[in-house]
Amino acid sequence: MRTKQELGAAIRGGRRAALVVNAHSRRGRRLYETVHSRLRAAGFTLLGAYPVDRPGELDRVLAEAADLGPDLLVAGGGDGTIGAAARLLAHRDMALGLLPLGTTNNFARTVGVPLDLDAAVGLLTDGKVIDVDLGLIGDTRFTNHVGIGLSADIMLTAPPRLKRVVGRLAYPLTALGLLARHRPLRVTVRAEGREHGFDTHQVYVANGGFHAGRPITADANADDRLLVAYPVGGPSRRGLLRETARNAAAGHRRTLGDKPFLAVRQLWLETDRPARIEVDGEPYGETPVRIGLDPNALRVMAAADSPDR
Repeated sequence: MRTKQELGAAIRGGRRAALVVNAHSRRGRRLYETVHSRLRAAGFTLLGAYPVDRPGELDRVLAEAADLGPDLLVAGGGDGTIGAAARLLAHRDMALGLLPLGTTNNFARTVGVPLDLDAAVGLLTDGKVIDVDLGLIGDTRFTNHVGIGLSADIMLTAPPRLKRVVGRLAYPLTALGLLARHRPLRVTVRAEGREHGFDTHQVYVANGGFHAGRPITADANADDRLLVAYPVGGPSRRGLLRETARNAAAGHRRTLGDKPFLAVRQLWLETDRPARIEVDGEPYGETPVRIGLDPNALRVMAAADSPDR
């Protein structure tokens, strides 16, 4: 493995890259040619360039691109695409270049990649290689979060036809239907010799600093060797809605020392009944579960002034 400095110098000097864009979304399909031409104009030699039209082919195409041996694998898409690329590149002598083409772009926000396409491409030429943590649930690495409770029920319940017709609006519409009959969970978290219990409809365990495009807290990030566990509201449905709105509006003013955040390196989480789990928006399984960290697992191109531990 080259050092981060050596890898960064190779990217800036040789500019050997491969490009994978999730073209399944309308935005990805529309921007693929633009991304391709701008990378070429920036001086990159593209060993391979792949628009992926079918979500089921993403992992295979990412692996094919990585097998070409680029110094930089550029992935364009939303958090699902970036998460798949991150899992593939963990502990490999290759950096991930992010082109945030999704809706919330949580991981790009966490590592400070600009959402403007031209600025994101510029960072690939003028930035530096840093390494960041990935979360670990079982054998599965994740970039952003684990959701337990209502969010996982929504992911598994939202009708495919509704998602095709209204897109992301399918999830809040499904949530309104589920919430009326959703029962709160009794959640127990054991970490660092202490036990924490609470009743809630929803709990998250985050690796990054953003959720739903908004800051979780002012000081949460993916390079601090910490997971952040927190319930959203208490047992009442009104409390869930109130805390969801509060988190979205006030996350940038809160810190990890505030309630109800629990910042730890690993944890064991169980519920009074088996509860569904989603990992970065994809179904995973049910509780109980152990969640930990894979420190400095992923190399990413970031801004030249980005902090790096």
